[in-house]
Formats: sequence, C-alpha cells, structure tokens
Amino acid sequence: MERLAEHHHPHPGEAGLRDAAEARLAAGGVAWTELRARVFESLASAERPVSAYDVSEDVSRRMGRRIAANSVYRILDLFVANNLAKRVESRNAYVANIHPDCSHDCIFLVCTRCGQIDHLDDDRLAVEMRRHAAARGFVPARSVLELEGLCHRCNG
Repeated sequence: MERLAEHHHPHPGEAGLRDAAEARLAAGGVAWTELRARVFESLASAERPVSAYDVSEDVSRRMGRRIAANSVYRILDLFVANNLAKRVESRNAYVANIHPDCSHDCIFLVCTRCGQIDHLDDDRLAVEMRRHAAARGFVPARSVLELEGLCHRCNG
C-alpha cells in the first residue's frame, strides 16, 4: 500500500509540533494552557501510543503535583477533536498527530506481539471506503481503521 505524503506537512521536532498544535487551538479560539502544553509534550515525546493514565503519571511527575486522569482525558478529547492527536481505539491509547494541518483517516497497524503501532496514510483507500458506505446510504460520523497483526520486526 502506498503512502500518500504530498498533502502532509510534518513539523520538525517536538518544538515545531508543539508550536503547530498551539497555533491550531488558537485558530479555533481555544486557549493553550500550561496543562494542555504539558499533556501535549508528554504525548509528543512518547515512543509508543499512551493511555490517559500514562500521560497523567508523566505530567504529574514533571509538574511535581498530582494531575487527575479525568483532566487528561478531557484534554486528549480536545486534542482529538482538533486533529492534534489520534486515538488508537483497540488499545485505548493516543498518539500525537505529526501533521495536524492535514485532515484524513489514519490506518493504524497494531502489532499484537510487541505492541508497536505504525500508521499508513492512504487517502485513496479512505475515500473509497467512504464511497462504498455512501452507496449503501450510510453516513459515517468518524472512521476507525486498525489492522492487527505482526510488525516487520516480529514477523521477521
């Protein structure tokens, strides 16, 4: 499956991604608070998808005070709604969206052995899926595209 990257504008490094996230919220009239910044930094620095509890623990440690998981869930929901993060449904986990200026359906590849999650960006596949749904009179509210299997390291 071919990756379609011509529409994507990844931001170099964590700082560039954080600045893009802040600008995206500001454009929508949403304040970039210290707690939102800390949650985003935790999410963006994670090497794997993380749960709200993982983020809560990390942010609590960094800030030196307890941050409730409920607060983190609300912030993560805000990030997902504003395309700053994606939710991996099958793992109840989140990843920072490295191209928040682009709106498309991510296809997550979930390794059942090591837990690594990668994603494909294939707009043709997503458009075709939505076309088939529309032909059946179905109006999707959101898509969840996840494939479980073995990554290249575990399969090799």
